[in-house]
Amino acid sequence: MVDFGGWDMPINYGSQIEEHHAVRQKAGVFDVSHMTVVEIAGAGARDYLRHLLANDVDRIDPGRALYTGMLNDRGGIIDDLIVYKRDNSYRLVVNCATRETDLAWMESHAGGFAVDISERAELAMLAVQGPEARNIVAGLLGGARADAVQSLKVFAFAEDGDWMIARTGYTGEDGVEIMLPGPDAVKLWGQLLEVGVAPTGLGARDTLRLEAGLNLYGNDMDQEITPWEANMGWTVELNDRDFIGRQPLINQQHNGHRELVGLILEGKGVLRAHQTVLMPNGEEGEITSGTFSPTLGKSIALARLPAGATGKVDVEIRNKRQPAQVVRPPFVRNGKAVYKEV
Repeated sequence: MVDFGGWDMPINYGSQIEEHHAVRQKAGVFDVSHMTVVEIAGAGARDYLRHLLANDVDRIDPGRALYTGMLNDRGGIIDDLIVYKRDNSYRLVVNCATRETDLAWMESHAGGFAVDISERAELAMLAVQGPEARNIVAGLLGGARADAVQSLKVFAFAEDGDWMIARTGYTGEDGVEIMLPGPDAVKLWGQLLEVGVAPTGLGARDTLRLEAGLNLYGNDMDQEITPWEANMGWTVELNDRDFIGRQPLINQQHNGHRELVGLILEGKGVLRAHQTVLMPNGEEGEITSGTFSPTLGKSIALARLPAGATGKVDVEIRNKRQPAQVVRPPFVRNGKAVYKEV
């Protein structure tokens, strides 16, 4: 157990490698109740979120979710989050480590909007991920909740009372994330373990998300990094909205910027955050996240490099240069290698 944003969190429940493979091959369950759930309601909720976020909530219909960044005035990423669009309100799920910063930023920009911002600290959150995850969850829940689990499209959600079931995740596998009252989460956790779903900790969560090419806040992005530099350009909607950070993004788009790419180590060793990447032309970059991929049997990383990086590069590992290949993430999706060399 370790401290994680003020929460006691498990690194693993016995074997990080076995937990990783369980999610890739069958199903694992993560207790992600540390994530912060925030409700955005009121007549001005739509206009407020269109100003607050780099992606546009008008791009989705009720019952759908949207991934986006919340930016500062310089275009840097205050947090990355998911927005769930309901009929008359919205729900945001943000990172626990940035909770206080996020809530303060939201409140400070609510002026002029008829909006109510409220945290739902009483809700827990379980993520059940893997190729068999939805079938297992549906079998346990039964009824309307089971139907929802089986019929949801990717990045869609359904609600039943205090439960919200979303077909989202952070592993590169199919599955659901369920927000529900704490006592219900304890019961569901026990039921999942009884039918053989593997309890999964932070260690496997990190190797799974990195194989999936998914960013970790504080590693691959922060308030000094823009979406263009974090492989999040697809989450930016540059329409006629005057959202926070818009003009710096336009300026950077015209002037050029660094890029977040994938690396696969060709020799021995393990790629780790902050290792220096040396390009053939003498320019340098830096690894933001690195690990050994249990699925591929190779060391992989995300690295921020000068624009246009392709082919072979070297990484400094313990004062030695080791060759690596630049690739386009993700590395793994649905249990299979999907990366492409660039």
